[in-house]
Amino acid sequence: MEFIFSKIHAMARNELRPVIKLRSTAGTGFTYVTRKNRRNDPDRMTLRKYDPVAGRHVDFREER
Repeated sequence: MEFIFSKIHAMARNELRPVIKLRSTAGTGFTYVTRKNRRNDPDRMTLRKYDPVAGRHVDFREER
């Protein structure tokens, strides 16, 4: 019984909060990996984060 419940729970979690890659728009190739909620953010996500290769904060866009 526990096995069935954990499998259903894992499937629902992956569909609602998929793992996404955020790639730097500075062209350095640096990426962050995170999860997002599809209900709250159905479009591609853009976050301003630190790019250690560029040495400054830049926009990171979601890559599919």
